[in-house]
Amino acid sequence: MSDPTPLEALSNQLPDFARDLRLNLGAVLGDGTLSVAQRWGSAITAAITARHPALRDALLAGARDAGVSDASIDDARAAAAIMAMNNVYYRGRHLIGKESYEKKPARLRMNRIAKLASTKVDFELFCLAASAVKGCGVCLAAHERTILEGGLTEDHVHDALRIAAVINGVAVSLDA
Repeated sequence: MSDPTPLEALSNQLPDFARDLRLNLGAVLGDGTLSVAQRWGSAITAAITARHPALRDALLAGARDAGVSDASIDDARAAAAIMAMNNVYYRGRHLIGKESYEKKPARLRMNRIAKLASTKVDFELFCLAASAVKGCGVCLAAHERTILEGGLTEDHVHDALRIAAVINGVAVSLDA
């Protein structure tokens, strides 16, 4: 019998109360509407956003084993970084609820978005995953719209949301 992959080893550490998450982890990273790069990139972004280094590292290893390009992995990391800033700013502005804040320019640098390593639609899926973990409705709506305009479907969005939800649940359960 071969040694478990880093992700299998981490999954085996999930407590019994998180058995459903162990099962869901394999399911959301398996076949679906998303490409291999989209699935793993969304998962990596969600793990970084959930701030769980061991889960991030296990997912990075799994992505490389699945043949995900360095470009997609780089974009997953960049999406997590940019959305760490944007989710706070746009969620905060929205929660304050004053129209005057909506009219103010963000004046936050986001040059990385113009220099993607993979594809725009993949990057948008990764941003959607981060926004789901952080709970920014403004960002979720904006990225969902761009994903659909980019030619993907609501099923793609749904799968990215499922991945983000499971990865976040796994991160919480491993720390519980």
